[in-house]
Amino acid sequence: MNAITTGPRDVLLVIDVQNDFCPGGALAVPRGHEVVPVINDLVNRFEHVVLTQDWHPRRHSSFASSHPGKQPFSQITLPYGPQTLWPDHCIQGSSGARFHDSLSWTKAEMVIRKGFRPAIDSYSAFFENDKTTPTGLTGYLRERGLTRVFCCGLAFDFCVRYSAEDAHAQRFETLVIEDACRAIDMDGSAQATRDSLGAQGIALINSSAIR
Repeated sequence: MNAITTGPRDVLLVIDVQNDFCPGGALAVPRGHEVVPVINDLVNRFEHVVLTQDWHPRRHSSFASSHPGKQPFSQITLPYGPQTLWPDHCIQGSSGARFHDSLSWTKAEMVIRKGFRPAIDSYSAFFENDKTTPTGLTGYLRERGLTRVFCCGLAFDFCVRYSAEDAHAQRFETLVIEDACRAIDMDGSAQATRDSLGAQGIALINSSAIR
């Protein structure tokens, strides 16, 4: 791919680089910590940076512990549709919910907290999992005049995927920086993500392409 020069209408969207999603965390993404130095380097190349932070109350509906007899990674149906059940993670105010200690995040102009509604999980930076409840990010980006979104973070095949697809659906030019992501890869979900993004015309790029 040709070199990509960032400008004043571009934003780096850093998704859920939190302790619970890194090795040793409650819902660790394999090698999740490896994204940190890549993202830190990217932060220096962008004028605008936005972060998301998973921010669940205790006994959240997406936790397997909230459903007696259910195990983590099993599937249930909630009023808004299918839901994967997760280990308790990113509980509000906990050390697991904090950004990775080595993440250079203080340049962020905004932090979007998601998943704080007890009855609805939230993967995307733009909408809760009911696909209708907005986080406010669309309006924020439009009011700021930001038009191109570069997505990175954890996990590639869940929160990054849904954020990228929603950014595209909201008519932002959308790119995913694949080497600044890591995947959970449940039942081939990483390749399914690549296929879905490609079908929608969402570019997968390497951080080395960005100037």
